[in-house]
Amino acid sequence: MKNLYTAEVTDTFGGDANYCWVRRYTILAKSQLGAIRVLSRHEGLSFRKDYDGRYNAIGACICAFVQEADEYDLEAYDYVSLSGEVAA
Repeated sequence: MKNLYTAEVTDTFGGDANYCWVRRYTILAKSQLGAIRVLSRHEGLSFRKDYDGRYNAIGACICAFVQEADEYDLEAYDYVSLSGEVAA
């Protein structure tokens, strides 16, 4: 069974998420790791886990936050679907 995940990709400054720009995606995947793989393919970056839910791009000042989708987040923000499925 696949779950719906949300991903936020943003820039970093001094190692912290900066949110100068942000891209939000919904991803349909079997696991959080599967969602990161889909995101990596789409962004053209390799991500390495920093801590629970945060992944840093290798060789770039970019990070991604991936978590299971929350109904509030789906209503509050506009997300682009990477899996071809319509979110909400």
